[in-house]
Amino acid sequence: MSKLVTGDGRTHIESSLMRESLVDRRVIAKTSSEEEFAIMPDVVMVGIGGQSIFDRGKGAVRPLVEELSALRATKKHKMVLSVGGGTRVRHTMSVALDLGLPLGGVAQLVGAMEECNAVFLNALLAKHGSIVMQREHFWELPLYLESGMLPIVISTPPYHFWEPPPAEGCLPTHGSDFGLFIHAEVLGARRIIFVKDEDGLYDKDPKKHTDAKQIKHTTLAALMKNMPEELILDHALFTTWQRARHIKHVQIVNGLVPGQLTKALAGEPVGTVIVKE
Repeated sequence: MSKLVTGDGRTHIESSLMRESLVDRRVIAKTSSEEEFAIMPDVVMVGIGGQSIFDRGKGAVRPLVEELSALRATKKHKMVLSVGGGTRVRHTMSVALDLGLPLGGVAQLVGAMEECNAVFLNALLAKHGSIVMQREHFWELPLYLESGMLPIVISTPPYHFWEPPPAEGCLPTHGSDFGLFIHAEVLGARRIIFVKDEDGLYDKDPKKHTDAKQIKHTTLAALMKNMPEELILDHALFTTWQRARHIKHVQIVNGLVPGQLTKALAGEPVGTVIVKE
């Protein structure tokens, strides 16, 4: 039975946190643990870029859908798909900023664009058991997977009006890549694969610089010491990853090259592989 403790004008259930301030650094330090339970460590999160894949139309989306269908047929991998919003997000944010909406208002709008792409992808994969998973049903995700479904989620984290102010500018810091990372971390997943329109991470944007060099393999620590100015993933993902407990492996592949996602799921070092040591 739980023990009740009194004597300071209040009644507590005896615990290590009773009478403690949850913002006290010493108390916070005592809560650190390496034993955090991993809900679904065998799930691979696969993020499909909005601007890089969906905005290119059926020429990019249909071959990827065929590859996902073939992967589903093998039944080798437990996957959760996520989608980005693409150019519609950028256009919507541009209109919102032009109207003078506050940062939280801008963040509130982004998820709706991703929901559109989730519906598109679900329509194409429906006969293979896909389902759009609403945030309200997040705790049902393990049941979806155990039932043989292929969940599709939107990536943008639900900060909405509570989006923290960015260090620079007026754009929300926490985008789709960061949101997928948090999805994976709370599930205790070990791996994330981002499907983009480049062969991986470069020292600078290859679309703008012909001399850009691909980074095929690196560690999080090395990347944080020499971070490229132009990134293919949200910067917030990397800063948060330093404190994460579960994610060990992030891979970026080219979704315009058939078979790269399949190879990545099989553990092959295609694209760019970033590991946390």
